Amino acid sequence: MANKLIVAPAPHVQTSQSTARIMRDVVIALMPALVVSTVVFGADVLRVTALSVAACVAFEYLIQKFMVRGAVTVTNWSAVVTGVLLAFNLPASIPWWIVVMGAFVAIAVAKMTFGGLGKNPFNPALVGRVFLLIAYPVQMTSFPLPVNGAFDALSGATPLAAVKQGIVTPGTVGAQELLLGNMPGSLGEVAALALLCGFVYLLWRRVITWHIPVTVLVTMALFAGVVTMCTTSLEGVGPDDVKIGEVAYKTGFLFGRALSSGLFHVLAGGAILGAVFMATDYSTSPMTVRGGVIFAVGIGLITMCIRLWGAYPEGMSFAILVMNACVPLINKYVKPKRFGVK
Repeated sequence: MANKLIVAPAPHVQTSQSTARIMRDVVIALMPALVVSTVVFGADVLRVTALSVAACVAFEYLIQKFMVRGAVTVTNWSAVVTGVLLAFNLPASIPWWIVVMGAFVAIAVAKMTFGGLGKNPFNPALVGRVFLLIAYPVQMTSFPLPVNGAFDALSGATPLAAVKQGIVTPGTVGAQELLLGNMPGSLGEVAALALLCGFVYLLWRRVITWHIPVTVLVTMALFAGVVTMCTTSLEGVGPDDVKIGEVAYKTGFLFGRALSSGLFHVLAGGAILGAVFMATDYSTSPMTVRGGVIFAVGIGLITMCIRLWGAYPEGMSFAILVMNACVPLINKYVKPKRFGVK
C-alpha cells in the first residue's frame, strides 16, 4: 500500500494571503514616499525607480528562464519590491549603469544564487546598496539638492552627513523638516512622514507586526539619548544663584538634548525605511516575536555605533545585514518548545 503521508516544511497554517498580495501591499505602502521624493527631487526619481524595477525583473526572469530553467516567478512581485527598495537607497542623480549593476548584484548574487525568494539569507536590496556604496562611494554619496532649493546650508550633504562633519548639530534640523523631508538624501531618506504612512498601511493589512520596527527605532532613540546625556558638557549652563534651580535646569537641559538627539536619529537617514520595509523581510528575519525583538535590538545598537563612531554617517544597511547573518542562531536560541513538551 502506497504511503499517503506527505511531509512538508512549516508553516502549515493557510490564509488568504499570497506572496503576490503581500508584495503588492509593500509596493502600495512605498508609493507615498515615492510621490514625496518625486516632488522633492523631480523626474529623476521616477527614472531611477523605473530603471531599478525593470532591471530587477529582467534579471530574475532571465536567470529563471535560461539558467535555473524552473518556473518563472516574476509575477509574484518580489522582484518589483527589490527594485523599488534598491532605488530608495540611491540618490536621484545616480548614473543609469550603476543602477543596473546594483540590480544585478541584488537579484543574481543575493537572491537567485541561494535559490530565489524565501531562501536568501540577506536582504537583496541592501546587498545591492552596500556593494554600490563600497564600489562607487563618490556617486553613492553625491546627493542633489531639492528642486526648490531648500536647505542650501547643508551643501548637498544629508542631515546625518552634516552632523557627522560638524556642519550642523542634531537640533539644527527640526522634526518638521525631517518629517516632510525637503532635504538632500537618497530617495527613501527624505520622506519620514510618508514612510510612516506606509508603516500604518502594512500594519492595517497585517503584512507585518509592530515589534521589529518599533524596537529598532526605540533602541536607536534610547542609545542616542544616553550617549548625548553622557557626552554633553554642562559648563556654564543654568543659573548659579540657586542650587536646586541649577540642578533642575541642567537636568531639563540634558533631557532636552537627549530627546532632540534621539528624535533626530530616528527620523533622519534610512532608519524608518530600514526598520519598516527591510528589517521585516520574511526571508531574512526571525520566525518568533521574541527572536524578532532580539534581532531588532541588535540592528538598533549596531546602527547607532556606526553612526556615532564609524566611518559612515549611516549604518542601517550594515546593521541589518549583520543581523541577517545572525538569524539562524537567533531562531535556534528562541526555538519554541514542541507541542506537549514541558
